[in-house]
Amino acid sequence: MIRVEHVTRTYGQLVAVDDVSFSVDRNEIVGFVGPNGAGKSTMLKMLSTYLAPTRGTICIGESNVEQDPVAVREQIGYLPGDTPLYGDMVVGDWLRFVAGAHGLTDAAAETAVNTVVETCDVTPVLAKRIRECSTGFRQRVGLASALVHDPAVLLLDEPTHGFDPLQVIAFRDLLRQLKTDRAVLFSTHIIADVEAVSDRVLMIDNGRLLADGTVSELCAEAQLPETSLENLFAHLVDTAGVDDV
Repeated sequence: MIRVEHVTRTYGQLVAVDDVSFSVDRNEIVGFVGPNGAGKSTMLKMLSTYLAPTRGTICIGESNVEQDPVAVREQIGYLPGDTPLYGDMVVGDWLRFVAGAHGLTDAAAETAVNTVVETCDVTPVLAKRIRECSTGFRQRVGLASALVHDPAVLLLDEPTHGFDPLQVIAFRDLLRQLKTDRAVLFSTHIIADVEAVSDRVLMIDNGRLLADGTVSELCAEAQLPETSLENLFAHLVDTAGVDDV
């Protein structure tokens, strides 16, 4: 569903993403892990057509993000890291607005909104203005917005930001449900989230992809005993730093 081939993104002299390649299949959750500033958000912005790659190819399904961005947007649900929402709108009205923007008829939009309200558990704030909602509820509204048109690909940037521990647990359970017949890619610097739900892990640092695989596979490649993802990431970053010297 997601195919990234030798993608680079530069800002002047700064290389934010450096020759990155990976794929994400249907029915798969892939965690995209790295420190702040590693290139995760830039990669998701390119996948969602907000930015064009400087070099390389990105496809969602059969659609190229540069050649057919409209077709790509029809297939993706995207939750950016800053969760952009209209604060003065009532949550229910906002979700109906987003559904209409995706081309759903009034009846289909109402059905879709009811579904995502239940799925994302935003009923308690449905009649509130978005600016009156807590950070955690705004994240849930953002996720509901990303899901309202039932996309085949879900792109989530730091999705547990603002969640309390119980909300994090509920989100992990929800993510496992959402991967059915979808490709899910979520970025985070919270390694516990990745360990809890990911079928596979992408590790990035300084714009370069350090590793791609399951924890067991990556430990074997690094010639390490079975260990935590946190320790494995620290090892790979240290190794990459040595290689650069």
